[in-house]
Amino acid sequence: MSSETLHRVAEVRRDTKETQIRVRIDLDGTGAAQLSTGIGFFDHMLDQIARHGLIDLEIEAKGDLHIDGHHTVEDVGITLGMALAQAVGDKKGITRYGHSYVPLDEALSRVVVDFSGRPGLHMHVPFKAGMVGGFDTQLAYEFFQGFSNHALVTLHIDNLKGDNAHHQCETVFKAFARALRMALTPDPRSAGVIPSTKGSL
Repeated sequence: MSSETLHRVAEVRRDTKETQIRVRIDLDGTGAAQLSTGIGFFDHMLDQIARHGLIDLEIEAKGDLHIDGHHTVEDVGITLGMALAQAVGDKKGITRYGHSYVPLDEALSRVVVDFSGRPGLHMHVPFKAGMVGGFDTQLAYEFFQGFSNHALVTLHIDNLKGDNAHHQCETVFKAFARALRMALTPDPRSAGVIPSTKGSL
């Protein structure tokens, strides 16, 4: 790994009338996480991104949870996407594409990511329950939509099997983390090269 990619770090703050969020990310970390969103299960899912993506992640979020979790979850996705885009920079030398299948008991999910510079989300996850703890499972889509729009990535997310919503959601976030890890890994055969025939991403 070159010195240019050794410390791909960014910190972003995003404040609105609905949420105040700070994200710090180190793409070349060890999986350490400090997470506080006010939604326990969501923190658990964000921890999967850090742990399985080998990304050091700090997220502090204060939102209007007295209404519901929508603004908090969506805005964390937006802010995380902004931070990741800043940390990855011009994308020289990265693998660009990543994919992963992750099982958890009866559940199995697949995530494919492309650091294309073109945001897009295609997600099919037929959750078997509307809530997991204090987390509305519909908000998983809002998180990944906010992320893909601001990280400028194309994401394909499919839950292939699953009867338990906790397992479905966890396999999605773990597969997302592993796909990110693959895509962000420097390719020694393409050091200093942007992985596109266009010359930019």
